[in-house]
Amino acid sequence: MAASTVRTNLDGKPLNPLTILMIGAGGFIGSHLCEKILQETPHKILALDVYSDKIKHLLEPESLEWAGRIQFHRINIKHDSRLEGLIKMSDLTINLAAICTPADYNTRPLDTIYSNFIDALPVVKYCSENGKRLIHFSTCEVYGKTIGSFLPKDSPLRQDPAYYLLKEDDSPCIFGSIEKQRWSYACAKQLIERLIYAEGAENGLEFTIVRPFNWIGPRMDFIPGIDGPSEGVPRVLACFSNALLRREQLKLVDGGESQRTFVYIKDAIEAVLLMIENPDRANGHIFNVGNPNNEVTVRQLAEMMTAVYANVSGEPALEEPTVDVSSKEFYGEGYDDSDKRIPDMTIINKQLGWNPKTSLWDLLDSTLTYQHKTYAEAIKKVISQPTTS
Repeated sequence: MAASTVRTNLDGKPLNPLTILMIGAGGFIGSHLCEKILQETPHKILALDVYSDKIKHLLEPESLEWAGRIQFHRINIKHDSRLEGLIKMSDLTINLAAICTPADYNTRPLDTIYSNFIDALPVVKYCSENGKRLIHFSTCEVYGKTIGSFLPKDSPLRQDPAYYLLKEDDSPCIFGSIEKQRWSYACAKQLIERLIYAEGAENGLEFTIVRPFNWIGPRMDFIPGIDGPSEGVPRVLACFSNALLRREQLKLVDGGESQRTFVYIKDAIEAVLLMIENPDRANGHIFNVGNPNNEVTVRQLAEMMTAVYANVSGEPALEEPTVDVSSKEFYGEGYDDSDKRIPDMTIINKQLGWNPKTSLWDLLDSTLTYQHKTYAEAIKKVISQPTTS
């Protein structure tokens, strides 16, 4: 960014350079947010994570124009005394750290709860005690099930979008029974939201809470056996990408009937930058960040991804590209799900003037082009190797 450029916020006020502590900077969202900040703003980043692979291109070589504006700190916030000092050094803390893979909610419920609630407590505490602003990343999972999902199957009200539209300041949070451990993630995320909100009400903490609705793009999750554990189960888009790359059938859990919306990572990062640079408009708010126009069933998503990848790779799709599996078979006992999630965009549009731009087809094309370019050859090598007993 040119040094002479004067940035202003939405109210026309000049923006002073900020020092931003980004916890979880080495992940999918963090890597894209770091890129955006370094390329388009004068802000400085204290990048905190246990891994740096996804931001390695931003840290090396030191000749990059922003070399003096990003520092990487290899820290696990669970047990590191340096955390409070870094928060004190910063104007703003952004907390992206989380376990957020559905396959883990059943199999690692304790880790899920600790990561998303217990480990986040010191971050909230230090920000509040030191008068530092906090942008905390939550999840659309906090809404749980929709009111519409409890209507009779033959009810005409099931066709009314109002029963599925999720509003930050109005919609209830409805979870399954305790033995459905799939809700461990949502409960932990909701409780930390309530703690942050209470710190704001009682102790004056300046906060913004972000509820992402399926942010999609390059560098999302991992491909099992390549840059993640062979037995790992990433989220739906990476799961489907892995199957496409390996020319395997895409597994549709419970027939792929659940409906979801998807938003392109670069659109979503635009929203986050608006939150960063417009505290008067963002403080005290919870924001849905999604794209209600990109709503499909998981089965439709699989069909679209199959078509897009055939175009990207030049390889014909399998004759039977999908196979149905039960949630018990895929995730294990205790899995439960929400049938549909549509984000209401009223608040973020009113406060920040933000709307998503990228169609589902275009974001899938961008993402799968990246996946093919990054992983196709590596997977061919893995597949060609003889299996050891």
